[in-house]
Amino acid sequence: MSLAVNLLDRLPRALHSLATPPPGLGWNHAQLIDLLPDQGRSLRQAAVLVGLVDRGAGPQVLLTRRTEALRLHAGQISFPGGRIEDSDASPIAAALREADEEIGLRAPLAEPLGYLDPFVTITGFHVYPVVARVDAAFVPHIDPSEVAEAFETPLEFLLDPANARTFEVEYRGGKRTLIEFLYGDHRIWGATAAMLVNFRERLERT
Repeated sequence: MSLAVNLLDRLPRALHSLATPPPGLGWNHAQLIDLLPDQGRSLRQAAVLVGLVDRGAGPQVLLTRRTEALRLHAGQISFPGGRIEDSDASPIAAALREADEEIGLRAPLAEPLGYLDPFVTITGFHVYPVVARVDAAFVPHIDPSEVAEAFETPLEFLLDPANARTFEVEYRGGKRTLIEFLYGDHRIWGATAAMLVNFRERLERT
């Protein structure tokens, strides 16, 4: 039986509890310490929503393609999300708010299930990925100032290690190994791909 098929049975053991955000600097912090501002001491807090939509063919992962006009991560594939504001009660509240603002996902249609491991980005963010079940009735209504497209990718495809390709880039004086998924016309790479690999590894450990 595939990971995607029995996913709901394994998720409670694979995810961090909703009760409190998982501690730590981020599972990849040591890998990026030489690239982070102030050596990672002043990272901005952010949250993203890893939405799982239950479809007849199996769970789908909700993703967006950012507009080309954004200052950070322009044109990249990402989860809905952004910076945690002072008004947000928790990373969960921030992820839900951002998903509402970016793709029109109202809170009643998203059921948070737990956290993946925190992640840091070279743009200076400490990110809490919040996994949530999304109602199949959800229809995206995107904010065109931030999102060019919202789409779904089969979770089973993203959980298959054979589909996680590695490649190297030269960046700031060193070689960096990154991960990418190629699905249709979409290239899912960088932080989003790394969080998906973290999702798979946490499931595998259960």
